[in-house]
Amino acid sequence: MYSALLDTCVLVPSRARDVLLELASTGAYRPLWSSEILDELDRALRTLANRRGASLEDTNAYLTRLFQQMSAAFPDALVTDWEALIGTVQLPDLNDRHVVAAALAGRADVIVTDNLVDFPPAALPPSISRQCLDDFLLDALNLHPFLVVSAVSSVASRTGRSGPPMTAKDIAIYLQAHGTLKFGERLLAELA
Repeated sequence: MYSALLDTCVLVPSRARDVLLELASTGAYRPLWSSEILDELDRALRTLANRRGASLEDTNAYLTRLFQQMSAAFPDALVTDWEALIGTVQLPDLNDRHVVAAALAGRADVIVTDNLVDFPPAALPPSISRQCLDDFLLDALNLHPFLVVSAVSSVASRTGRSGPPMTAKDIAIYLQAHGTLKFGERLLAELA
């Protein structure tokens, strides 16, 4: 199965994360991440929650639930034994080497990241490519239109519990305006 290592930056935005993970649950691809990526995600989401004025108790409960759901839904997503590979990776930002090391250890086909400049193709092993979230989702939509529409519809059906309800079209418009322009446009056309 096609495997994608999801960098922290594509897991932080909740709508994009929901779509990515729901799409993975359809079998369109196998998601991968490492303990370091999850630690970065925890720190980023705590920072966002703090800026929004969420209590520490609410933040802890939300993050515990999120990570439990991710682990339960994708028990084989956590890549282990990547640490020894860090020294073999050379990137412009040494702090990103763990991402490539985890991709290698997990035998990922692609690293999904919006920090493309930090992962130049020449620095990646030949077996691993990198894509921005917009291109990754657009490719998934081109390959598996029914699965993507189904995933977005499933995400939409769960909205309203902790915010305003959204339709699949609302989610497409939201994603189009928040970093996945091409995917959002194409999804809107698919939903029409």
